[in-house]
Amino acid sequence: MKATYKDQSAEVWEISKNNEFPDWVKEAFEKNYLVWLDDRLRILMAGLFPPMIESLQRDKASIFHAQGVQFGVVTIGYLGDYLDVTNHRVVSKQQFARQYRIEKTGNQF
Repeated sequence: MKATYKDQSAEVWEISKNNEFPDWVKEAFEKNYLVWLDDRLRILMAGLFPPMIESLQRDKASIFHAQGVQFGVVTIGYLGDYLDVTNHRVVSKQQFARQYRIEKTGNQF
């Protein structure tokens, strides 16, 4: 989903085993940049490459860069946390509510 963080657009995903996975999340699981460890999510942040997210739909390009794995920056997210791929951070639901604003999409009245 799109959200605003510090007046900038960000691509975020609420960590869940039941929510719909955006294409970039599906690709991250396929490339093992996201791996479930029971109810925790291991995230290889260095593998995520945010500038490619916008071109994912347009160009069908990969949002991950090949060199990302060698840096080995790993973090853990928990169910209900939010993964902000644009800013390479994981935030709790409480932090998300304070720091982010969900962007409206489509024709909403």
